[in-house]
Amino acid sequence: MNSTSSGTPPDQQPQPSPSDGGKGCDRSMSRSDSGSGEDSLDALPCCIPRCCPLTPSLSPQKRTTSQSQTEPPLLRTNKRTIYTAGRPPWYNVTGTTFKEAFVIGLCGGSASGKTTVANKIIEALDIPWVVLLSMDSFYKVLNKEEQELAAKSEYNFDHPDAFDVELLVNVLRKLKKGKSIKVPVYDFTSHCRRKEWKTVYGANVVIFEGILAFANKELLKLLDMKVFVDTDSDIRLTRRLKRDVSQRGRDIAGIIRQYNKFVKPAFERYIEPTVQLADIVVPRGGDNFVALDLIVQHVHSQLEKVLPVRARPSRPAWLNAVSPSQREITVRSALASAHQGQPLPDTLSVLKSTPQVRGMHTIIRNKETNRDAFVFYSKRLMRLLIEHALSFLPLKPVSVETPQGGVYHGRRLSGKRITGVSILRAGETMEPALTAVCKDIRLGKILIQTNLDTGEPELHYLRLPKDISEDFVILMDSTVSTGAAALMAVRVLLDHDVAENKIFLLSLLMAETGVHSVAYAFPKVRVITTAVDKEVNHQFHIIPGIGNFGDRYFGTDAPSDWCESDDGVDL
Repeated sequence: MNSTSSGTPPDQQPQPSPSDGGKGCDRSMSRSDSGSGEDSLDALPCCIPRCCPLTPSLSPQKRTTSQSQTEPPLLRTNKRTIYTAGRPPWYNVTGTTFKEAFVIGLCGGSASGKTTVANKIIEALDIPWVVLLSMDSFYKVLNKEEQELAAKSEYNFDHPDAFDVELLVNVLRKLKKGKSIKVPVYDFTSHCRRKEWKTVYGANVVIFEGILAFANKELLKLLDMKVFVDTDSDIRLTRRLKRDVSQRGRDIAGIIRQYNKFVKPAFERYIEPTVQLADIVVPRGGDNFVALDLIVQHVHSQLEKVLPVRARPSRPAWLNAVSPSQREITVRSALASAHQGQPLPDTLSVLKSTPQVRGMHTIIRNKETNRDAFVFYSKRLMRLLIEHALSFLPLKPVSVETPQGGVYHGRRLSGKRITGVSILRAGETMEPALTAVCKDIRLGKILIQTNLDTGEPELHYLRLPKDISEDFVILMDSTVSTGAAALMAVRVLLDHDVAENKIFLLSLLMAETGVHSVAYAFPKVRVITTAVDKEVNHQFHIIPGIGNFGDRYFGTDAPSDWCESDDGVDL
């Protein structure tokens, strides 16, 4: 399974499926990769117009496994990685997902051009956060006898029983609901799943393709649009012959024998009849540019109904110039005006305001404080904040033997481990304090930026440790104003199956508005800070506040049109 984004290069084209002798590949694409540890964050995101016309494809590449290389919308050069699009809020002020992903199902015979059609739809849609999921990743693991049959081209990869349909349905259902999912990587050489599964997360649109995409009732229920790719059988056989001879080293007699014994009968029995279920039929596959254009237009019209204004495909600028009250979701503005006059929640814990703490706040809030002093006293406060937060972790009684042979009855963490997650960039300044008191702690990062046109937070990048769902998570940001960035970060953690009561939000300074926003949406999240200020001004800045924490800490000056929220100050 190979993955690309809405800026997919046209040379990434489909490969033979396992029905091509068990040597196929699938394609799965996602906006972000959680835990692969391979992507780099070399540059801050920026919005760059993209144009992805329908163009003829280049030659396919040879693949022997189903690969998942999660690739966000970006431009790469030798020295920089520029992220070109962020994901706007997919939830409301209660933290609840307000829409499901739009799922397009692509069905058709082997070598009909399903993946080519999928890639061209993605290119033409020109929207971020599209996931391409292939059925090829969900082939069952073969036992020894079945592997021997597959090696002799005597195993039927085109039969419904060859797929792990239960796993496929569960994965697609979670992906449709916006959850993080793990996709198996199938090795078509050894006919088994590799140990490493790929994490895929975040989708406005899911394109699911497979030879039997319409053959299961539960799968059909998850599809919002069904497309059948209809290619002449002689053309499909010709493609198989060319592929398997030139790329797989197979003999023509074996290819034809397998086609006649398994592929052709399976197509006539299981695949061809499902054309009646299709909403759109595409003759001639990826070469039918007229049909592809019609599909893209139809998808655009459907997305108009389910996506927020700013997340929709390209459209005239004047259509986006709507007031906040006209938008389908305006998380930030709604949060700023909500919960006014309400008492602070019980889930909030503020570090005791000792003379030392107040003295340090006096220094870092003073606009005349130089950078060295600002950094020094900020670090001192961070260390105190982290130590205070750790006291809320559940502990269990444990007894140990001392060097003198006595027994000491103490406490130990009641859980597997602790993971720290920082909201970039200012939240990253809290990582040294955390690692100084928590040995061998794992760290994750989430980049949330303000869209300068809409004023809303957008998710641009994340990297989370594997199996984070089992951990207590300390979520760190330097300041929290409206709580918009914190809400998005918590929602990301919940989508990765982290328990709400295992999330601890830490911030040096919070506004009452931000505290209420988080507590209202996620009442089980523990909110911990060193101070709470009462006001947020019309620019969503905390008053009296601390200024742009990131700029003061790193010694940078933000451009005049750069929102302070990029460092968490007004989010």
